[in-house]
Parts: sequence; C-alpha cells; structure tokens
Amino acid sequence: MSETAANKRLSKWLSVFGQALKRGDVETAASMFAKDSYWRDLVAFTWNIKTAEGRDAIAAMLEATLTSARPEKLRLDGAASEADGVTEGWFTFETHVARGHGHVRLKGDKCWTLLTAMNELKGHEEKAGPTREKGVEHGSRKERQTWLDRKMAEEAELGHQRQPYCLIVGGGQAGIGLGARLKRLGVPTMIIDQHERPGDQWRKRYKSLCLHDPVWYDHMPYLPFPEHWPVFSPKDKIGDWLEMYTKVMELNYWPSTECRSASYDEKRQEWTVKVRRDGKTITLRPKQLILATGMSGVPNLPNFPGARRFKGVQHHSSQHPGGEAYKGKKCVVIGSNNSAHDICADLWEHGADVTMVQRSSTHVARSDTLMELGLGALYSEAAVKSGITTEKADMIFASIPYALLAGFQVPVYKQIAERDAKFYKKLEKAGFMHDWGDDDSGLFMKYLRRGSGYYIDVGASDLIAEGEIKLRSGVEVTEITPKGVRLSDGSELSADLIVYATGYGSMNGWAAKLISPEVGEKVGKCWGLGSNTRKDPGPWEGELRNMWKPTRQEALWFHGGNLHQSRHYSRYLALQMKARMENIPTPVYGLSEVHHVS
Repeated sequence: MSETAANKRLSKWLSVFGQALKRGDVETAASMFAKDSYWRDLVAFTWNIKTAEGRDAIAAMLEATLTSARPEKLRLDGAASEADGVTEGWFTFETHVARGHGHVRLKGDKCWTLLTAMNELKGHEEKAGPTREKGVEHGSRKERQTWLDRKMAEEAELGHQRQPYCLIVGGGQAGIGLGARLKRLGVPTMIIDQHERPGDQWRKRYKSLCLHDPVWYDHMPYLPFPEHWPVFSPKDKIGDWLEMYTKVMELNYWPSTECRSASYDEKRQEWTVKVRRDGKTITLRPKQLILATGMSGVPNLPNFPGARRFKGVQHHSSQHPGGEAYKGKKCVVIGSNNSAHDICADLWEHGADVTMVQRSSTHVARSDTLMELGLGALYSEAAVKSGITTEKADMIFASIPYALLAGFQVPVYKQIAERDAKFYKKLEKAGFMHDWGDDDSGLFMKYLRRGSGYYIDVGASDLIAEGEIKLRSGVEVTEITPKGVRLSDGSELSADLIVYATGYGSMNGWAAKLISPEVGEKVGKCWGLGSNTRKDPGPWEGELRNMWKPTRQEALWFHGGNLHQSRHYSRYLALQMKARMENIPTPVYGLSEVHHVS
C-alpha cells in the first residue's frame, strides 16, 4: 500500500469514527472496531487510565463517557504507514475540556488498537514558547519585587501561611518529576523527603550502583540529559542531577522532613498530614496526597528463625552501604535479582568471600543484548537519529495494550536466547536457575507483573559462572544461626555479613503505615496486571493497579515506576490534579475493583 493510500484509509476511518462520536452513535462507533480490539485511554475520555477490551467493553465505555467528553476534530497527524496488514498512524483530537494526541492501528477497515491521551487542558496550558513568562517587570515603581524576592516569599509561605494543593511524599526522581509538571501547570505543590538533600536516595546506596537502563530511556520531564551524558548513569551523578533539577525547576522541596501520619476529612475534602521538620511537628492540609515513595514499597525483611542471635552484621539490600568494610570477610546475600547480583559483585570487587543464595529461578538478560534487541528500536542513539524523540517513543510504547504486550515480547526474548545461547549454557552449568517468565515473555513483563524476578547482567553473571561468586541454588533458608545461615539441605554458610536482597512489598504498604491499615486495604495492592502468573494473581486488570490514577481512597494517589514510566505518566497525573484544582468536572469511568490487598 502506498503512503497516500495508507493516509486515505486512516483519514477515512477517523472521519467516520469522529462523526459517529459527535452524534453520540455508540453502536456505529463500536462496530468500527475488530472483534478482538483494544482502546487504551489516558485520562482524555475516562479521567482514568483504562483499557477497554473488545467491542462490548468499548461500547460500554462510550455510553458512559461521550456526553461529558464531547470529542471532536479527529485529524490525521503526519503520514500513516502500512506493514504486515496493519495500517497505523497518529492523530490529534479535542474533547470539551482538553486537547489530545492518539494512535490507531487498523486491520483491514476495522480498528485493532486505539490510544487516546490527554495533552493539555483548554485554558490551562503550560506557559512555554511564545507564552513563556517575561521574568522581569520593566519600568519603575517602589517596592518592586525581583524574581528572587518572589521565590523566597513563596518558599516562606507555602506550608505555613498558605497550604499546598498537592503534597508529594517522596522526593526521588518520581516525586521531583511530577513536582515539575505541577509547577508548570500552576498547581501549588510541596515535596517532602526524609533525606538531607535531593538525590540522596541515590547517593546513599552502595558505591558501585549504576542505572541498568540507558540514558535515552531515563530523561526527566522538560530537561533531558546533555548529549555527553554516559549511557548508564552512576548513582552519584544521578543524585547531583536530581538536586540540580530541583533547583532549576524551582520546586518547593522540604528535605530532612519525615511524614509521620495522614488522615482524610471527607467533609472538608482535605488531608491532615503531620510532618517532622527541624525538630518541630508541622501540620499540612493539602487537598491531594500523592505517595511517590518508590514503586517497590516497604522493604521485605524475612522473619527467619534465629535472626536476633546472629553475631555479625545483617541488613536489607536497601540499607547496604557498599563492600569496602568486608575485605576478607564471609558474606551471604539472600536473593538473586538485580540488587543481589549488584551487591555480590560489589562485595567480590572489595575482596570479600561472597555466596549468593538463590531460592527461586531468575530471568537474566545481558545488558548489551537487551539494549539492542529490547530497547534499541525506541530508546537508542539510532532511534534518535531516525526521528524518534523521547516523547514519541513513550507514546509508541503506550500505544501497545498490556493484553498484547507479552505477545510482542516473546519473539524478542527468543532472539535474545539464540544470540546469547553460550552465555546461558555457561550460567546454568554453574547451577544458576534461569527462566524466561511464565510465558517466555522475558524481563519487561516480569517487571510489569511483579516488579521482581530478573537481573540485567552487567558482569555478575560471569562471576557466578566462573565460581568467583559462590552459588547455592534451589535451597531455602531454614534458620539464621549465631555464625551464619542454615539451609534446607542441612548445610550452613558461615557469615560475617548477611544481606537480605528480598525485595519490597506493595506501595499500599506505605498507605497502611502513614494513614491506616484500613486505607491500605481499601486501595489494595499496587502494581501488577492481574495476569495470573507468579506473584501477579488474577483477575485480569488490563492496567497497572492503582498507578497514576484514581484509587478507592478519595484524593490519594500513587506515583512511581522506572524513570521512563515516572516521566511519561507524570503528565497524566499532573493533568488530573490541575483539573480538580480548577473545578473542572472529572467523572471517573472504570474505577478499579480491589481484589488483593498485598
């Protein structure tokens, strides 16, 4: 099919579909979708992050949202393309209150996948380009305030004389990026974090830590990393960038501040949040509370018998400072995912005698191979040169419904398996228990479904294969003895240090801790798709549980994920905050049921 023919086909579909939507003809609109079809909406129609699967679900969504959304002006944006029987392209559209951007894939004349995403609220657009602020008040008048005067006044008032509309608990990359979005939208926002400086969340981790995702995947909103930035960012470099970002984006950030408690007043529709800062208890009263405390939630510390009797040092991987103090010491790392591998390698580099205890199988992907085959088409230097910007890459990725994503991933990991066959053979010969995920869909689906069970190899796997990092696999820990770790096969590992690389609980654990156990159960488990695979129980949700969207607790929100997700989905969370602040009606369609509490 020629480019012109693809354009004509897509333009015609958009025109007919748009006319059906405008006259409220749900039956005709739904009939334009294939039997197996998917409409993913990011806030534009549903004021939710929601995927409708199949004609009946799409019709139900339209019945509930058309009157309030009032969509119009669906227009092809750029050239459409056709390959393997699928015609696809981008389009713009408007609703009654917003402008949006979308993507459509057709099989024949029927829609297979549709993405609709809100870009901006009408009348509340970000000031940028020709609408940017002047920054100075020309002319002469007495008691004129400079930029610094205004900035200092805002910092002195917010949280004291004036309350923030949004309070973000957690000042890592997720909280800071969302804070920047809200700042650009004019939403009074405060970010609080217990660390002394922005970026300390990274600085205080073990010395050798680097991002496992490449630079093209990790940009923050508005300010991309410069072109000389390394492919894999060292933790201290990221920490410095986040501190700089907080200052340059003029965020209201309270460091050394601990959130002690929070409660919601339904009558006043506001939170009462007690924080401890500079030795004093301060009460904040935001309208919206956003927990950006990390996708992984509260650290999982296993309750192994005898742990209190251990005479050495023991801590969770999140508290591991590095291997400098353990030269010549015997170290046991319980776990076999990213942190476990990194910490084992770090201890080995510092001269420790280190053993990994692998209790269940782990998926491993070599970093170079994953970067090329898994991410290269969207997030790489080659992708940038081909015209795929970070924002476009994010939207392409978002256009694939989660129900189809595993199928898209299987051939990628089959190719990885073939390319690195010698690597996997060597690793498994060493006794390492390896898997490709429940349905051979590999690393990213494991991440989405459970947030664990994988390692991006940057060198530790070779150390395991060569016996430099000792391995005990297929065993359980039965007891912590005064001098080490006893395993289910009856053997005992001597240890001066035990690191529990045992993962984290669901983010709603923070809600339970800061608000109440009842609220933690009310909102339910965060993350996972309901895929009915290991650690991701059904039923099928279609979207990540509770992330970046309304929850069962009014005015409580969860924000997190990797840098890509935090960057992309912060836009939609910020738009939801702005709409509520401006009293724009936000009728939520498809608020998720709670099926699991942890």
